[in-house]
Amino acid sequence: MNKKQIIGAVVATVLFITVGVTSVFTNTIADSFLKRNSSEILLGGTELQLPKREYVGVVNVVGTIQQQTESGGIFEENNGYKHLDTLEYIDRMKHDAANKGILLQVDSPGGAVYESEELYLKLKEYQRETHRPVWTYMKHYAASGGYYISALSDKIYANPNTTTGSIGVIISGFDMTGLYEKLGIRSFSITSGKNKDMSKMNEEQIAIYQGIVDESYDRFVEIVADGRKMSKEEVKKLADGRIYSAKQAKANGLIDEIGLYEEMQKDMREEVGEHIIFYAPTTESTMLASLFGKLERLKTKSEAEVLKEIEMELGSGVPMYYAEQLR
Repeated sequence: MNKKQIIGAVVATVLFITVGVTSVFTNTIADSFLKRNSSEILLGGTELQLPKREYVGVVNVVGTIQQQTESGGIFEENNGYKHLDTLEYIDRMKHDAANKGILLQVDSPGGAVYESEELYLKLKEYQRETHRPVWTYMKHYAASGGYYISALSDKIYANPNTTTGSIGVIISGFDMTGLYEKLGIRSFSITSGKNKDMSKMNEEQIAIYQGIVDESYDRFVEIVADGRKMSKEEVKKLADGRIYSAKQAKANGLIDEIGLYEEMQKDMREEVGEHIIFYAPTTESTMLASLFGKLERLKTKSEAEVLKEIEMELGSGVPMYYAEQLR
């Protein structure tokens, strides 16, 4: 092969790759545009297109129950639990005559007290206003906040290998004073009162936090007692923060049935109607979003960013319905 033929082959290859990439990009944008015109894309990239026929809406709670930030656009990956999208989805079903119930599918170790309570109240509102059934199916985990949101269900099913329970509250933090000193970092606070800066955690400040934890704990006990038709005393015997297997949870009255997802669907159809379908919204995630998301994770982080991530991982300083041992 002479020089001209080699150059020609290289140019042809480059053109082929360019046309291919351009085609993928064009199709991605076109698909996104068509989706946005045929259905609604919610804040976090959830595509909502409620069925015209009668259906049970599947509400997936996967991962940590926490605040949802606004979508960053087409190059942002859309993974994990989306709080605002979930609340809006439940609202839409509440006003949809074709909806015949909710299946809450939980795979979560829990999360923030605020968002767990907000989701619980939204589901309770749906029950109260529609009188339609709410069932729960527990997958790997439905612990702490994951159990909190499940407790109101008319029927709770768990996979034979589910981990649930962990009824309790935690506020966690981390004292990084020694690390900061080693790095030559000094922090200070000018406050209006002795308990405005509670980073040092003396006995008085621990008691303040304990009071907050106790209030949230009492609320958790109340939710479980109401949902499972148990007395508060019965719940408190189970609510020392421990986790339970599916078999243990059923023996203690925390769930109703143990079975596979298909078995639960069959049972729910028998109650709601054999003709119903199970509908779950999809999450819009493009190839480009996935690529740019991976590139973002490969980016070198500064020491300050690393320290911030460590602090976030080890303790948020806010009350959590969260199973620490499942992290």
